[in-house]
Amino acid sequence: MENNMNASDSLQTNTSKTSVPHTDSFAADVAFMERYIDVIQLSDASTNSKVAISAALQGRVMTSSAFGDNGRSYGWINKALFESEEILEHINVYGGEERFWLGPEGGQYSIYFEKGTEFTLDNWYAPKLIDLEPFDVKSQTENTVVFSKQASLKNYSGFNFEMGIEREVVILSKTAVIDALGIDNLGTQVKAVAYRTTNSITNLSETNWTKDKGLLSIWLLGMYNPSPNTTMFIPYNSGEVSKLGEIVNDEYFGKVPSDRLVVKDHVIYFSGDGKHRSKIGLSPMRAKDVAGSYDSKNGILTILKYNKPEGVTEYVNSMWEIQEEPFSGDVINAYNDGAPSPGEQPLGPFYELESSSPALELKSNETGTHIQLTCHFEGDEDALNPIVKQVFGITIEAIKNAF
Repeated sequence: MENNMNASDSLQTNTSKTSVPHTDSFAADVAFMERYIDVIQLSDASTNSKVAISAALQGRVMTSSAFGDNGRSYGWINKALFESEEILEHINVYGGEERFWLGPEGGQYSIYFEKGTEFTLDNWYAPKLIDLEPFDVKSQTENTVVFSKQASLKNYSGFNFEMGIEREVVILSKTAVIDALGIDNLGTQVKAVAYRTTNSITNLSETNWTKDKGLLSIWLLGMYNPSPNTTMFIPYNSGEVSKLGEIVNDEYFGKVPSDRLVVKDHVIYFSGDGKHRSKIGLSPMRAKDVAGSYDSKNGILTILKYNKPEGVTEYVNSMWEIQEEPFSGDVINAYNDGAPSPGEQPLGPFYELESSSPALELKSNETGTHIQLTCHFEGDEDALNPIVKQVFGITIEAIKNAF
């Protein structure tokens, strides 16, 4: 595959105005996207799984399938935005089930607000680097692709980061999935697709990155298709608030209603219906290294697992304010889309599971890395329940009855 796109032509001209019929198959989604962008496909014969990736959109995993071309497409794709061929000013929400982003979003070290501006939506802009600019394809095989990018970003306080980015996407075999999750087996009745991304940033400047100038974090966000039957669930470390802090931060877009967010012993349950804009986060003291979602109607279990360094507590703070504690941010986030206000259209709708690296205090030429595993399993409750029990210590029945 050739990768000669730049920020201005990373989206190909649409030569056909005929809309692709909507289906939820992987092949249909890939065919749709190939009208606008080049798509790299990885595959694994042992699971009959596939992953579709876009170099034009920062090496973004757009979607995946546990059953080849005819399998269900798990990633949410904003087909209306692709078809419009518009380039929007603040952000271009093309979707995709794992995109490479950078933090912090808000605060005095933000890379989404210009210096001196108020922290309002009108002043918020996703950096072009992580919104529209393509990444270069460094190498590619049947089951692996590596992307690279050199870039610079200036934060709200005026410090300029010179960086090299590398992102590797690997589709996993059935044996590798079992090993990565530490489960006994998948069973013959379970369809599976899993991929691991290794994301690295290198400080290419002669200046060390230090907290007094602001730091970056690697931030991975996955957009998935919502449904009234979808519930996100996130295990947490139990303990006293005085020692570990609040269990969950649900103040991002206003307090989450109790019929949409339930905190039980060891697990948080959060609606993924795409009908109420809300977001939650877990601090490094509370977060474990895993999160999940379950669509009970379609029998889809999604598991996200990431490398969480032990004992590290400094994560960038993305709250939209000048912060007293700019390195007291969250590790895991979950988002449910919905109308921003009555009568307005949602961004999607979709729901998201997200993870972040610690704040990257890097010396010159030093590298920081964040690794994430995304797994989708499809099957009936009896087949999926052992996986949920082994990874999360709960049952599918508990997820279904959480609300």
